[in-house]
Amino acid sequence: MREIVVCGEALVDVVAGAPVSRDGGRLPPLQPALGGGPFNVAITLGRLGSAVTLCSAVSTDNYGEAIVGALQASGVGTSLVQRRSESTSLALATIGPGGGAQYSFYVSGTADRTVADPGAFPATVAAVCFGTLSLVLEPGASVYEAVLRRSHEEGRLVVVDPNIRAAVIDDPDAYRRRFAAWVRSVDVVKLSDEDAAWLAEGPSGTGPDQWLEAGVVAVVTTAGADGITVRTATDIVSAPAPSVAVADTIGAGDSVLGGVLSKLDQLGALSPDAVRALGPDEWRKVAAFAGQVAAVTVGRPGADPPWAGELSTD
Repeated sequence: MREIVVCGEALVDVVAGAPVSRDGGRLPPLQPALGGGPFNVAITLGRLGSAVTLCSAVSTDNYGEAIVGALQASGVGTSLVQRRSESTSLALATIGPGGGAQYSFYVSGTADRTVADPGAFPATVAAVCFGTLSLVLEPGASVYEAVLRRSHEEGRLVVVDPNIRAAVIDDPDAYRRRFAAWVRSVDVVKLSDEDAAWLAEGPSGTGPDQWLEAGVVAVVTTAGADGITVRTATDIVSAPAPSVAVADTIGAGDSVLGGVLSKLDQLGALSPDAVRALGPDEWRKVAAFAGQVAAVTVGRPGADPPWAGELSTD
């Protein structure tokens, strides 16, 4: 059995679906929904049939109980979930006219920041995935960085989605330097075109050329309705985004990453060597499948990725 471990936060998205009224002080209704980039990736993988476990610190409060229940209901293993007394992180998501989401975060002293090193993963773990707030917020970020480097040294497939949330990055230049150091231990980078532009800024900015030179095998870039592009040292392939009426974009990029990892699993490519051996036809299939997964997610409210039975087979 090849298992995927997804490392990082699980939190609650508090979604505001309408603008605040400026004349009468009225607030839009708020709808809580479970989320967090790594949580969404793990849920996507579980629903698509991959063997997946979330490695995280989760509160023992009511939201934390709901997080664990949702993971288990979607087939995600929880043996690496550490329970903590601190509260669950909150992300306030405001949905704009086009379905895009803007975020502000309430993460001071919350459970997911207190994650401890999980120790050695079982031999069945073939791939380890990292991303979003957990790579920014200390002290947890340093714990996950250590796990990332150790996973690379052990020969596991390492995947990173920076999923930039600039509001919580106090020193952008320092983060860019840190990211440039991480990629030496990363096999696949998945990110949005907006993330790529942000990472390229400033004196420490880098981009796909530098990441591929540093040893990254593939850079998967999303561009919303313009689809998904995969770049390797020798090829650039793309897949168009399926046409869909967008409810909102919450969890869209996370669904893409879950779809990428699921397709790599289906192709038997959950190792650095196997990913390196993929040709343009296989990468095009990976991108097309990931786009199909994300299209279902954005077509319904919240981060609600599809189950395998909802997708056409290839």
